[in-house]
Amino acid sequence: MTRVAGEFELIERYFAPLARRYAGAFGLLDDAAVITPAPGHELVVKSDAIVAGVHFLPEDPAELVARKALRVNLSDLAAKGAVPRAYMLDLMLPRTVTEEWIAAFARGLAQDQTEYGVHLIGGDTDSTPGPVTIAVMALGEVPAGRMMLRGGARAGDTVFVTGTIGDAALGLEVLRGALAGLDRQAAAFLVGRYHLPLPRVTLGPQLLGLASAAIDISDGLVADLGHVCEVSGLAAVVEAARVPLSAAARAVLAASPERITTVLTGGDDYEILFTARAAAAGVLDVPITPIGRMHAPAAGSEDRVAVVDARGQPLALGRRGWAHFS
Repeated sequence: MTRVAGEFELIERYFAPLARRYAGAFGLLDDAAVITPAPGHELVVKSDAIVAGVHFLPEDPAELVARKALRVNLSDLAAKGAVPRAYMLDLMLPRTVTEEWIAAFARGLAQDQTEYGVHLIGGDTDSTPGPVTIAVMALGEVPAGRMMLRGGARAGDTVFVTGTIGDAALGLEVLRGALAGLDRQAAAFLVGRYHLPLPRVTLGPQLLGLASAAIDISDGLVADLGHVCEVSGLAAVVEAARVPLSAAARAVLAASPERITTVLTGGDDYEILFTARAAAAGVLDVPITPIGRMHAPAAGSEDRVAVVDARGQPLALGRRGWAHFS
């Protein structure tokens, strides 16, 4: 294993090539970058960090860690209706990290830069006595005044989600050895969903003018819908039987029905949850599923999101979603 070079050598060798196609990055030779939105557009800025042992496993391949770090931020831009353009990267590494790890990390970024049409334009590198920590600031653009917010939902709106829910949380369970009876193909699918989110970057701009509110699902479907309810001053009911599931997730629930809590609250889905009038949402050309409805909150009730089973009876989940400090 190769000893890590100095900071500026690492930047020149692995990260400056990721900035070559963006003039405002100045080859990563300056302390700042310049980004100008297209006429009639505004910049949308989002930052998120992932930490070894919290958001990814320390043994996860560096390429996949890099791609996850970028994609979780692109998912947030998608939920704002923004087209991604560039990102900044803060990389905090313990001295045990090898140069091979850094090279693989840079390859992962290069792969997703090509896939999503974004460019590295700056950031920082530091050593740390703690775990690997990666902070990304993603920048996108949206037509002026049209960014989707959490707070625009209306009573009577339908709640929609993209893709399937619960795969990543179940994938983490596979990696922890908790689903040993699952067949190999299903297990591999779930682990893949944990390692590599699929940010809905093409969907977000299609929702502008259609969605009344939107959020990406990172902390769990119930928790993130709760954020929409809170800011919108509403409540919601979710029909668990309508929540879209992959074949692998259905196989898990067939054997262990109690894992519905993991599916609905586990997080790491990085799908878009949005509210809209049903007729408007029907014009989208991507797979979406209606799962519930927004309504006025009951007087004195603090529980913003109710989940019901196929008979309309409340499901007791025991938790709402991921919370860092609880």
